[in-house]
Amino acid sequence: MTAVDAALSQTALVLVDIQNDYFPGGAMELVGAEAALGRAALVLARFRRAGAAVVHVRHESVRPGSTFFLPGTPGAAIHPALTPLPGEAMVTKAFPNSFRETDLLALLHGAGASQLVVCGMMTHMCLDATVRAAFDLGFGVTVAGDACATRDLVFEGRTVAAADVQAAFLAALAAVYARVVAAAAVADGPA
Repeated sequence: MTAVDAALSQTALVLVDIQNDYFPGGAMELVGAEAALGRAALVLARFRRAGAAVVHVRHESVRPGSTFFLPGTPGAAIHPALTPLPGEAMVTKAFPNSFRETDLLALLHGAGASQLVVCGMMTHMCLDATVRAAFDLGFGVTVAGDACATRDLVFEGRTVAAADVQAAFLAALAAVYARVVAAAAVADGPA
């Protein structure tokens, strides 16, 4: 086992909802999705080189009136830059929390993971819900913050810019739930 393998032997990468609908031309384009994708790809490459556990999480919207991530549509597919390889786990979910009504927890326990590196989309929704749940389940969590993306939100008639949404949610996660670092820190060194 190499030094990199040893550093990641109890760590799993969880890629949350990096799906086509979040990119240009998709049904729910996010701000900074392409830049976040490039950084997520760097983190994924490190885990693949190390032979460490990787879990791809994919959302399917089954609620009446849903407008994106519709089952069977190209928009619901994982972005081709991160296509899962044989042996990489895939979890399909219907709720923001990737653990809710899925086998994610069993997959992570089966992989011997006590630490998680998480990145993905949307920062203010599924990424946030998944990280908080992982913390509550006893995992040590690192978020590659710049490998995540979100969008503008509106609250009480005021538009909150995506950059502010991103900063607020990552700051809240960093306060208790996770260590938030740049993707390069994960891609180039210990997770």
